[in-house]
Amino acid sequence: MSIITQGRPRCGRLAPSPTGALHIGNVRTFLVAWLQMRVCGGKIRLRIEDLDHPKHKPGAETALIEDLQWLGFDWDGTIVRQTERYIYYETALKALAPGLYPCYCSRADIQRAQSAPHPGEVLRYPGTCRPFSSGVRPFELLITGSPAPAWRVALTEQEDGRFTDGFFGPYPYRAAELTGDFVVARGREPAYTLAVVVDDAAMNVTDVVRGDDILPVTPAQYILYHRLGLPPPTFFHIPLVIGIDGRRLAKRHGDTRISSYRTAGIEPGRLLSALGRSCGWLSSSEQVNSPLELLPRFSLETIPRTPFVWHDSLL
Repeated sequence: MSIITQGRPRCGRLAPSPTGALHIGNVRTFLVAWLQMRVCGGKIRLRIEDLDHPKHKPGAETALIEDLQWLGFDWDGTIVRQTERYIYYETALKALAPGLYPCYCSRADIQRAQSAPHPGEVLRYPGTCRPFSSGVRPFELLITGSPAPAWRVALTEQEDGRFTDGFFGPYPYRAAELTGDFVVARGREPAYTLAVVVDDAAMNVTDVVRGDDILPVTPAQYILYHRLGLPPPTFFHIPLVIGIDGRRLAKRHGDTRISSYRTAGIEPGRLLSALGRSCGWLSSSEQVNSPLELLPRFSLETIPRTPFVWHDSLL
């Protein structure tokens, strides 16, 4: 029997981006997402977040799919690619158009305008380009003009965005405190904040497991769900994997690419066991060979609320 959430069968997703190789930090989050759905009988979908990005690398999609399969992950249905979904983003932008305004500020402009510290790691937009009066903007104005502006949501005083995270608990900050008027597109190119809202709703995703670095943009996404009349999922923001220096896992911490472990002859079970121990599912002496073996041990409650420090001696 299917588990029902908000009247819908439960569905999660894995959503890697082909900006580089799959690494140990990605896999820990994906493992939580995959197990959460498999343990409750829900579905898990795979979406490639391949919108235009200067960091996208040729062959990265094929490599990350191979890595996921090597680790023992599977998914339901066909693979979804964002580059095949522009018509849906355009439809959403058309619906949002009356509440948007053009912005020509650079990142440096916004950084210079930061007058005080605010929660999260994102820049808060101070409203530099916000018009003094609102007016209906036809969709055609959003997709013309040179240079192409960033299109921002003009937040109202009534819009809050606060929510309760399935892992983190109540998140107390409003979108106005975190992002301010946030970007939904640059010219015709949808921003991440908009694209994932449209995609998750279209894919009937009810459970989103992702890194807690995304927490500060989640109130903005809640506002988009409301404006577009879409049901929001339940979010579960999991602490990131970091290096021994306390910083987000990166090349400076060594090669943590899954492809490199494969080349070195390390079995997938060693990686999965190390990640299982990091989540409190296995003792120091226990080993598994596949994600399926972790199903009886899965629990969100045992995952530490602090970042997980990775080093290869954990293998």
